[in-house]
Amino acid sequence: MRTSLAGLDEGNLTRSFDGLRVLDFSTTIAGPHCTRMLADMGAEVIKIETAEGETMRTRPPVRSGCSTAFGQLNVGKKSLVLDLKSPAGVEAVRRLIASADVLVENFRPGVMRRLKLDYAAVRDINPKLIYCSISGYGQTGPSAELPAYAPVIHAASGYEMAHLAYQPGRSRPDYCGIYHADVLTGVYAFGAISAALYQRSGSGKGQHIDVSMLESMLSLTLNEVQWSQFEVKATRRPMFGPIETSDGYVMMAIASEKTFQSLMQVIGRPEWISDPRFAEYSDRRENWASLMDGVETWSRTVSTQACLAALNESGVPSSAYRTVREALADPQIAHRGALAEVEDGGGAFKVLNLPFRMSDATVSAARRVSTLGEHTRSYLKEIGLSEDEIASFAAQPPTTARG
Repeated sequence: MRTSLAGLDEGNLTRSFDGLRVLDFSTTIAGPHCTRMLADMGAEVIKIETAEGETMRTRPPVRSGCSTAFGQLNVGKKSLVLDLKSPAGVEAVRRLIASADVLVENFRPGVMRRLKLDYAAVRDINPKLIYCSISGYGQTGPSAELPAYAPVIHAASGYEMAHLAYQPGRSRPDYCGIYHADVLTGVYAFGAISAALYQRSGSGKGQHIDVSMLESMLSLTLNEVQWSQFEVKATRRPMFGPIETSDGYVMMAIASEKTFQSLMQVIGRPEWISDPRFAEYSDRRENWASLMDGVETWSRTVSTQACLAALNESGVPSSAYRTVREALADPQIAHRGALAEVEDGGGAFKVLNLPFRMSDATVSAARRVSTLGEHTRSYLKEIGLSEDEIASFAAQPPTTARG
């Protein structure tokens, strides 16, 4: 593996993927989340953009023309502007592929083939290349070329209807504002790339990775995948939901015999431990509504703070319902160093670090977000273009590369 063109950013001390070169053609969330993870682990990630920049560069909040949403997903990456619909742009990519370890793209299936940059077209340039394609439904099959974004995949996967089934009295699916499919698929892509790199260390060969957002979302419905095959009696009240207190709500998880028994002590119902309605797990599930009614008879008499204090003291997993702002202010987040301060042209802001720590490597976001096209000249020079050719390259009128 080579030394990065410009070295690691000053704040990126990670070395797990040091020397790894990644070409990132992805946009919006799923692909950029994957490649941001690679960048945090030390990889040199080269983000390929059009002259207009990718759409997330205008996603609020925007300060001085710089989006922190874009920054959160792309901090630590290099920015290279190319026109992929021009022969010169495609040729530049092919030269970069020769020195790359990984390529990530999340175009609709068929786009990279039309650009003559699909895996079949480039594998001979670099047989060791790990080529990762992320798409809504996968690269093949009757749905492969359908357009897809996370909210559509949430609906298509059954996830939204599965979620709705846990909302008594509701018949209209929820609005979608949190894009689970994008983040989850990006993480699966990261894992597959890591596995392919390990395999390559033995075989010396690269491969094509085909990641499906639909299948990624289906992996969240663990119970429902089985319930769709075998009949299971539904409970009248879902097992996990808000418990009312005198001034709010808490969530508690009664997922073991020990926590059930502890909770019965907390609410002053120790006799229910041997009550035929609740003593066995199967009977408890069938009578869950009665059990929770009894819990709320107690919880409504105490404040949220007092409820949590009693539950925590007895080892019953529980939490108040918090906003993201409140969660980020948790001292645990500060203790873990979960937030990193980064900079772009609009100033400083905070992003989440990866949610794991390693004993022999620092896992951390880089310190700054590249400006659009900041590294174009350096990479064009690396692949052998002269100063005149670089000037001519930059002067070419841009055309859209997304289609």
